Amino acid sequence: MAYASPDATTRSRPMTSEEKKVILASSAGTIFEWYDFYLYGSLAAIIGAQFFTAFPEATRNVFALLAFAAGFLVRPFGALVFGALGDLIGRKYTFLATILIMGFSTFLVGLLPGYASWGIAAPIILIALRMLQGLALGGEYGGAAVYVAEHAPQGQRGYFTAFIQTTATLGLLLSLVVILLVTAYVNGNYPPVPQLGLDGQPLLDATGAQVMLEPFKAWGWRIPFLGSVFLLLISLYIRLQMNESPAFKKMKEEGAQSKAPLKEAFGNWKNGKIALIALLGLTAGQAVVWYSGQFYALFFIQNVVKVDQFSANVFVAWSLILGTAGFIFFGSLSDRVGRKPIILGGCALAAATYMWVFPMLTGVANPALAAAQNTPVTVTAAPDDCSFQFNPVGTAQFNNSCDILKAALSKSSVNVQETVDAPAGTVASVKVGDTVIQAYDGNALTGDALKAEKDRFTAEITAALTAAGYPLAGTENPTVAKADHFFDIFSGQNIQIVLILTYLIVLVTMVYGPIAAQLVELYPTRIRYSGLSLPYHIGNGWFGGLLPATAFAISAQTGNIYAGLWYAIVIAVMTVIVGILFVPNNSHKKDIFADDNV
Repeated sequence: MAYASPDATTRSRPMTSEEKKVILASSAGTIFEWYDFYLYGSLAAIIGAQFFTAFPEATRNVFALLAFAAGFLVRPFGALVFGALGDLIGRKYTFLATILIMGFSTFLVGLLPGYASWGIAAPIILIALRMLQGLALGGEYGGAAVYVAEHAPQGQRGYFTAFIQTTATLGLLLSLVVILLVTAYVNGNYPPVPQLGLDGQPLLDATGAQVMLEPFKAWGWRIPFLGSVFLLLISLYIRLQMNESPAFKKMKEEGAQSKAPLKEAFGNWKNGKIALIALLGLTAGQAVVWYSGQFYALFFIQNVVKVDQFSANVFVAWSLILGTAGFIFFGSLSDRVGRKPIILGGCALAAATYMWVFPMLTGVANPALAAAQNTPVTVTAAPDDCSFQFNPVGTAQFNNSCDILKAALSKSSVNVQETVDAPAGTVASVKVGDTVIQAYDGNALTGDALKAEKDRFTAEITAALTAAGYPLAGTENPTVAKADHFFDIFSGQNIQIVLILTYLIVLVTMVYGPIAAQLVELYPTRIRYSGLSLPYHIGNGWFGGLLPATAFAISAQTGNIYAGLWYAIVIAVMTVIVGILFVPNNSHKKDIFADDNV
């Protein structure tokens, strides 16, 4: 049975106050759900230290980002499950299910003991909770986009769905603000926590003093997770006040619902082709630009550029504040000029400028590090001695001499200018300026001999990098950017950092602002929830969610801190090409309730 379109005149009228309330309620609930999901990303480095304690720092960072990515990997499955439910039973009740799963999973992360208490069970349970969050989010976004689009007046879908597009960024901003407030309070009112090794013995630094950890990093990070239970209650209240989509109700009354939405959406080439085009020509590129501009940028300035966590969060928070209006601007602009040119234009700009913007960020935020990277660094190693340090299950041990050497260089954000192949069996070495340091084979040594080689290598590489001007962890670096409080952004250095990050956010708003309206316009009402959810969450869950871990691993492997950006650049270029060739033009003029939508 064909689904009868609402009267075109009715849909082009201004929205009533009740319809605006529905859209506001939908957006507010979605902000809270994104807040829950992105708390982990904002605290990935701290959580990695708590739950992946048994691994070296470089490997630990990869694992922490992979646990973050686990939530993205299952998002397409959530899209299938909840997308089908949304098309079968309605948008409202699917919303309620997703927020309950998300809220409880986030709360449990705050209660979960770390590796020191529960051993390997701790990271396994952490990843399981991240996967539950991903399943919930897989059903959330498609429902929110469809719900708002089906309430929006004809000719204003880009504008009104852009409010949904702001929710992810506002959720991230909310998580950063909460983290900043909790960090300031906990660190200002509680003493540092002495650190113990997995054997229960005190951890000592290079001087023999016990390692002390800021209280926020030791236990305060749990507070934002536990506090999310209040957002869950607010979100549930909001969702219970919402009415069902008028388009879905009318379709249900007419008996025009799809009996098998997944089969109809993906079981034939006509609709399957739409999903493939949406993935490769829209969401894949949008995803890598989104995660490069927000999450990877945050991870980059903290872990690569070595800006402290508080200052990094302040800078990113301000860039989000300044840039978020771009979602509404580009969403509204897409109602006039079309969605496609804006989305593909953002991907093209990102691909063209990333290799210029991120080095600029390093130079502004940490001038001493940028200057040190001009020192020639050459690694000499046997090719088969160098592993790709990307190990999602955590079973591999990277003990080859090349792996040990590259992990040490990566930890200090060293840029390797050249890698020279050596004969098989050669122990890897690095030349920093005129100084040559030989690594050691962690597979061939044990006990005191292994410890002696570790100490020797650490001392020699530290001395060489210090001589080259590298500002090492724990040493004073007066050139690195620092924000003493939330409003400390008006110095020349700090404002430059915020403006650079804001540029990255503007690119995010270009690709993300119009995407919901574009995806809604590809599918008929009867399969719209299922149809748009899967390509969106494959793009954002797999192409985007894996970006931080993949980029970090590529940079560690190559020895170049910017090499990981090629992952985003290549995918963005692919999206531009596929989008130009296959994404339909002028979908913004389409009546999504037309009689031919069956």
